[in-house]
Amino acid sequence: MRCFVSQVSSSSVPRNQFILLILLVLFSPLAIDIYLPALPQIAETFHVEHTLAQDTISLFLFAMGVGQLVAGPLADKHGRRTVALGGISLYFLSALLAWGAQNIEWMLVARLLQGLGACATSVAAFATVRDSFGPQKSGKMISYLNGAICFIPALAPILGSWLTQAFDWRANFSFMALYALVVGSALFCGLKETNPQPQQGKLFDVSRYWSVLKNPMFLFHAGLCMFAMAVILAYVTSAPIVLMGQMGVSMNGFALWFGINAVVNIIACLAAPKFMDRFGVHKTLVVGLACMLLAGILMIVVSSQLTPLTFMLPIFISSLSFAWILGAAAGKALAPFGDRAGTAAALLGLFQMSGAGLVVSLVQRLGLEPSMMISFHMLILTPAILILFSSVGRAWHKIEI
Repeated sequence: MRCFVSQVSSSSVPRNQFILLILLVLFSPLAIDIYLPALPQIAETFHVEHTLAQDTISLFLFAMGVGQLVAGPLADKHGRRTVALGGISLYFLSALLAWGAQNIEWMLVARLLQGLGACATSVAAFATVRDSFGPQKSGKMISYLNGAICFIPALAPILGSWLTQAFDWRANFSFMALYALVVGSALFCGLKETNPQPQQGKLFDVSRYWSVLKNPMFLFHAGLCMFAMAVILAYVTSAPIVLMGQMGVSMNGFALWFGINAVVNIIACLAAPKFMDRFGVHKTLVVGLACMLLAGILMIVVSSQLTPLTFMLPIFISSLSFAWILGAAAGKALAPFGDRAGTAAALLGLFQMSGAGLVVSLVQRLGLEPSMMISFHMLILTPAILILFSSVGRAWHKIEI
């Protein structure tokens, strides 16, 4: 976090604006990570299978991805600030709805709405980064923002474990509502609009989406973000079952392992921009993909003798890989787009969230054991290394971010 703030202070953008951006991007991970230790209790409360409790995460991510197709054009037309505040309001109301849920259907609807609110905060934040730093520095800034985001997985499960044990699982959603109220008030008073030229004309123009989607550089790098996020989603949805269900790890123990992994992710996110500065985006992606390949092979090797440590070791490596892939690939995906930064960020979010959720959902239907399913997701990324070393891949990276 200190590294991020010091980097921001050297730019032309006021530091307090980026503190607000950090708070803005935390809505999404908070809505996922804080209540992970409570998933078994939620399933028990509503008398449903664990898979339906896991669907509260998958549906949130799906809504967050699809909703960005609306939030992106809105951010381009009406401004980043307006979209951010609207998203926070919806997030607040849906958190209260989840808190009062009386059945799993009610909970799923609440999570769908919360995903829509979170997508608006995400689009507004990353479009603001693109507005403020342009194509040359946005990749580094996204890596620093991801480093800030990773503090939530380190701390939220610990807080969620305490809230669940001291009160019950509903207290996690009370905390989300309180966070939205406090941060929304701060953003209302302090966040400034950065959209230089609001778009005129129709709100939804298929040609704007197509102009982004037909760009091969965008498709490749957005695909990297999607498959890297699928690894994290596969881990997040499976870890409570593997660690607490199969291995008997306590709720506090689960929070500890989750927190250690988040610390690894934080260190990797803060190191990635420095590596990009010295070696460029191309080498950063190659190293990240090579680490993901190593993690996938290691998970297969240890799958027959799983312990908390052997299960988490490949996860640690994949978290390092994820941090390096996501920052570099996201910045490169957004680089060609200036006035369409909101639309491009929305499509990137669609790939990263809804796409990753769809990939994980399809792979889950193969009936693999959790460790093998996670390994499968890690190894899906391997062909991307060959593309990066092809003439096309090298051409994309001749002008580095």
